[in-house]
Amino acid sequence: MVRSNDPFWNDVEDMKDGSMKCKFCGHLFANYTSISRIKWHLSGERGHGVSICGQVPREVQEAAFLAMHGGSKRHKILASSSNANDYAMSASPEERNNKVDSLAGDPGRIQALDIMGQAIEINWDELHNLLMEDDLENGTGEVAQPGAGSSSFRGVKYNTSETRGDPLPTSSTKLVGRAFEENTNMIWSWLMNDDVSIIGIYGMGGVGKTTMLQHIYNELLRRPDISYHVYWVTVSRDFNINKLQNNISRRIGLNLSNEEDELHRAMELSKELTKKKKWILILDDLWDFFELHRVGIPVSLKGCKLIMTTRSERICQRIGSQHKIKVKPLSKREAWTLFMEKLGHDIAFSPEVQRIAIDVARECAGLPLGIITIAGSLSGVDDLHEWRNTLKKLKESRLKDMEDEVYQLLRFSYDRLDDFALQQCLLYCALFPENRVITREELIGYLIDEGIMKGARSRQSAYDEGHTMLNKLENVCLLERFIYDNGVRAVKMHDLIRDMAIQIQQENSQGMVKAGAQIRELPAAEEWTENFTRVSLIENQIEEIPSSHSPRCPNLSTLLLCLNQGLRFIADSFFKHLLGLKVLDLSYTFIEKLPDSVSDLISLTALLLIGCENLRDVPSLKNLRALRRLDLCLTALEKMPQGMECLSNLRYLRLHACGEKEFPSGILPKLSHLQVFALEEEIPSAPITVKGKEVGCLRKLETLECHFEGYSDFMEYLKSRDETQSLSTYQIFVGQFEEYEIKSYYKGKTVWLGNLGINKDGDFQVMFPNDIQQLIIFDCDDVSSLINYAIDLEVMDNSYCNNMESLVSSSWFCAATLPSPSYKGIFSYLKKLHCYGCRRTKKLFPLVLLPNLVNLECIRVEECEEMEEIIATSSNEEGDMGEESSSNIEFKLPKLRILKLYELPELKSFCSAKLICDSLQQIGIVKCQKLKRIPIYLPLLENGQPSPPLSLKEIEIYPKEWWESVVEWEQPKAKDVLRPFVEFLGPDEYELSPI
Repeated sequence: MVRSNDPFWNDVEDMKDGSMKCKFCGHLFANYTSISRIKWHLSGERGHGVSICGQVPREVQEAAFLAMHGGSKRHKILASSSNANDYAMSASPEERNNKVDSLAGDPGRIQALDIMGQAIEINWDELHNLLMEDDLENGTGEVAQPGAGSSSFRGVKYNTSETRGDPLPTSSTKLVGRAFEENTNMIWSWLMNDDVSIIGIYGMGGVGKTTMLQHIYNELLRRPDISYHVYWVTVSRDFNINKLQNNISRRIGLNLSNEEDELHRAMELSKELTKKKKWILILDDLWDFFELHRVGIPVSLKGCKLIMTTRSERICQRIGSQHKIKVKPLSKREAWTLFMEKLGHDIAFSPEVQRIAIDVARECAGLPLGIITIAGSLSGVDDLHEWRNTLKKLKESRLKDMEDEVYQLLRFSYDRLDDFALQQCLLYCALFPENRVITREELIGYLIDEGIMKGARSRQSAYDEGHTMLNKLENVCLLERFIYDNGVRAVKMHDLIRDMAIQIQQENSQGMVKAGAQIRELPAAEEWTENFTRVSLIENQIEEIPSSHSPRCPNLSTLLLCLNQGLRFIADSFFKHLLGLKVLDLSYTFIEKLPDSVSDLISLTALLLIGCENLRDVPSLKNLRALRRLDLCLTALEKMPQGMECLSNLRYLRLHACGEKEFPSGILPKLSHLQVFALEEEIPSAPITVKGKEVGCLRKLETLECHFEGYSDFMEYLKSRDETQSLSTYQIFVGQFEEYEIKSYYKGKTVWLGNLGINKDGDFQVMFPNDIQQLIIFDCDDVSSLINYAIDLEVMDNSYCNNMESLVSSSWFCAATLPSPSYKGIFSYLKKLHCYGCRRTKKLFPLVLLPNLVNLECIRVEECEEMEEIIATSSNEEGDMGEESSSNIEFKLPKLRILKLYELPELKSFCSAKLICDSLQQIGIVKCQKLKRIPIYLPLLENGQPSPPLSLKEIEIYPKEWWESVVEWEQPKAKDVLRPFVEFLGPDEYELSPI
């Protein structure tokens, strides 16, 4: 296999049988595995049909992520790429650090997920611990050292001076208080002092310790002169030495998974930190004392510092802080300023309401968290009686103990929700590990499974209701808002609010939450009570559930055991007394067999087994007639589960091939309530195909991902489906594909065609749903032109269509106007056009279509041997070309950012008309020696001289001689003003990209 010079090839080892092995985790790749697949493996982003590396250093992981997302940082979660996956299990804080950029202004950010699909802010800007949750153009949001890298990553060293990490999210609320400024300045003075190695910050919960340190951390990222490395680690109440060692090691890129002895782990950690020399380690939320050498923190090194936050001055003293600061509550005036800012009133209070409001603010005792939360719950309230009642209840709930007072303030905001569904939604967020960023898609999926949102008939309406609920919780400051770089929305819960939510669930022994506690065994039998309704053991180190464990919890409805990646065995007796179970999540465990007793869980509504890569056998599902969601994606099932045809209430079904070449006939017609149906691609495994007619009979379908064997099955689907039915999203594959042809980042409403003969089967344009957004065609030699009607089409990507003459009918190139009014909007939404290896294509667009291309952002045309014109001049009836007249016409391509023309030996013209492209960022022209004129018209200065577009970043050219002696621009002096942007490439310094 001929490989590119991509540096990520260095992360796999070639085996004797032609396969490849990941150097970090040992995962085996088949021969001819593409570099893209390897990069997805390393990136930490699930849902791309490839297992995720659990041992990859953070720098390599972020480099791979950036490489696959065009340099866009993640401030995401990981989110599965599948359009049909609601799940997208939040990755651990360690996995996700580096995913959240500044959220100020709520810029759009992971894979624009569709509403139904992803397995894959109090306005707070980014997130603490960035990726505590696992995505992915600014406009593409965990506890690890946030991010590291730029789009050019992977040189000799992984880190670059351009990007030392992503900033942590900080509240959009302006920080108030003279003490905040004084404390910040004092900490900076200690950071600049080489004689100070340990700094302690202490104060009661909710007083603002973490917020202050987040601002300092973000500034440190911009100050490499102070420290080479800055690491943020959240410690939390469930502290132990082993867990802290794991968290620190993940931040610094050290793998301790194979070392169990605490002393040797400390030695390895100390050795690695010593090698890194100048660093600052921040330990947030310390609850207990520990000896630094037991963990492996060598603070005696010159230039290395430890900063901690805690509620106890005694902890600062015992750990050896040379300097410490107590963060005190706000003064009455400062508290009132913050209260009013968060209240957000646009109208003036009456004097009586204002007096009460001042008293309410005083009841918050100067604690910023309490002030923000209470003010948020009262936003928009102007009724005197409601304000008076609020003050009365606050005074009644106030306790002497200040920590209890914080709890009472938060509990008051919870009680004010006055909506059971909203309260349950908030309580559910506490089931995730502390500091976890939870994607909205994942969370809402759980809420649907729980039945918290009642009455929603469609999945879309359920998601709409779920988003509305989360908006309300954000607006009253009980959840923090996050937006990843790719636009994926998420939420995060403050640790004190989470503590309150857990306490509420424990008041009547209704829940047990040990998420992220790194326990190695299932809690003992006496810890399980009959009143339990929810148990969360997410992300622990449980390895087996032996037969001695058979908890008697008849009321237990939710059991979350996901992300126990060492869990391999569950005894059949475990579920014997859990017959009321409704939601069972065993995703991302290593179980090989699902216990037979699961067949007796007749109340089960959701069975989630995502990413159970060793799971080969599932018992009969015949009795699970209440089941509404079944997710078997990324499992190793060797056959389709028995009893599928009995799941008449199923709304959501996602799975891989399960050893089958074709989805068994006769099952789908019996699953008439399906809203989500996803048969995901798992290349290089043979895809599982499905009959078009059976898919077409699913009248309630909203999200579809499937593979039709041929064009006839696709046509059967289009003919048999309800034409009034509009899917929210679909990924439809037709024909045959090789691994390197599949690009998982195409989302939305997409059709893939591979290795098909089309024109001989009929009219090409009727092959597509009317609302298709992305059309990907590969190796369809019988296509002579692509499409004549595609109003909503946003992406067109065609490769190796060797007989294709142009994108549209040849008759259009003879017309001065569009063939008919019905074509007026064709390509009007087109954003990206890619044409690769289409040997006989001579023209792409006719000039008459140019006015429609107002949304076009990217044009890439590569290795088309006979390409002569990109935007071709129309001819009149006599056959004379109208090039001379068209050269006087100006057209605007206002959104065009990228223009790449590679290896087009016959290209003579890009466009005969003048083009105004004021948004251009990148231009690449390689081996187009016959191209003599670039028709782009540059902006003019006041003196009439041309000037580069303000957005322009680079122009890549090969060969240099062509630029200097052949090509001319529209304006005589254009080449001179563009010269500073030009980079002359060598013959091997550019990369072609089929599909």
